[in-house]
Amino acid sequence: MAASSPFDPRQAEAGRTPTLAVLIGIFMVSVTPFVAGLVQGQTEGWVRDLLYAVATAVLLHGVWRGSVWAWRLTVGFCMVAGLVIFVVGMLAGSVAWQGWIVSGAGLAFLLLGTALVGTAVIRAFLDSRWAQRGRRLRRKS
Repeated sequence: MAASSPFDPRQAEAGRTPTLAVLIGIFMVSVTPFVAGLVQGQTEGWVRDLLYAVATAVLLHGVWRGSVWAWRLTVGFCMVAGLVIFVVGMLAGSVAWQGWIVSGAGLAFLLLGTALVGTAVIRAFLDSRWAQRGRRLRRKS
């Protein structure tokens, strides 16, 4: 038996829009370098980058549908990528001002990943999705 959520189920519907905004934000921060490269005419490796974008979209769709594992992976990737990107940006920022933009992307990953964990309405929405998905899976088996 699963432990009950500490989040108020009445907040679940209020969390729909913020959850969608955070997931879209994660996707946008993830694909921005790829899109910027395409705009600049850098088409080398576009197939690999497109596969990464599709994999990211599939993972975030899993979070939206209520997969706990997709949520855990997304939060973990946001934290690790955010920290690495922030540090690399800080190192590059000592040489060129563009490094500070890279650090900003790292901070964006960290903030968006933290929002999936620490925002009450988002957690209430995700908890309601997890409960719905659990009920559907139990009915199928």
